[in-house]
Amino acid sequence: MIITKAGRRMFPAMRVKITGLDPHQQYYIAMDIIPVDNKRYRYVYHSSKWMVAGNADSPVPPRVYIHPDSPASGETWMRQVVSFDKLKLTNNELDDQGHIILHSMHKYQPRVHVIRKECGEELSPVRAIPAGDGTHTFAFPETVFTTVTAYQNQQITRLKIDRNPFAKGFRDSGRNRMGLEALVESYAFWRPSLRTLTFEDIPGITKQGRVNKKSFLDIKSYSQNDTVFVSLPAIPTFNRRGFAKTF
Repeated sequence: MIITKAGRRMFPAMRVKITGLDPHQQYYIAMDIIPVDNKRYRYVYHSSKWMVAGNADSPVPPRVYIHPDSPASGETWMRQVVSFDKLKLTNNELDDQGHIILHSMHKYQPRVHVIRKECGEELSPVRAIPAGDGTHTFAFPETVFTTVTAYQNQQITRLKIDRNPFAKGFRDSGRNRMGLEALVESYAFWRPSLRTLTFEDIPGITKQGRVNKKSFLDIKSYSQNDTVFVSLPAIPTFNRRGFAKTF
């Protein structure tokens, strides 16, 4: 999972479906992220595995993301998929934007908390989740992730660019690049490489570099050593009726 100083949205985002709530009771929904262990990791490229690299860094200040729809009735929560797509992660320990603060190269476990309103009076983005009978916590092992400041695996990079709705700029730039390459390839038959010719080889051009207006050659440039660079034939274009023309 990418983390940055400015804060980066989680992708994939956590989405949960909640059942079994009292339809008339008010609830807060919140999420925090805790370390899986006290280890720091590194990625080994030749084996494509994460390996322990030492002890974990010092603990960061606790942060809690309170879902913006909180508090809401149990009926409201149960009839929708609860998404945490606006939660952001940062490695800036001085962050004052309310983002979740994490260390890079550590493993973390997201946790979802369902808190009855009367038990959530002490709920704060900068304090640990209050414990008690009115708080229910859920953790899913498949959501464990490792934090990085740059992806360590090219397949993960491609997967996230293809799937992440916030990576549209990367997808568009890739498509434009492929489109340009395809366009260039389509002209490969019509566009020979530049050839070096002397004045004696080209009709319509004098020794001094004067060009006969009747010449159909597209002259790019010439130098003082009697050499010119000529690109021919011209690249065709198409009018609205589909007929080729040259210019």
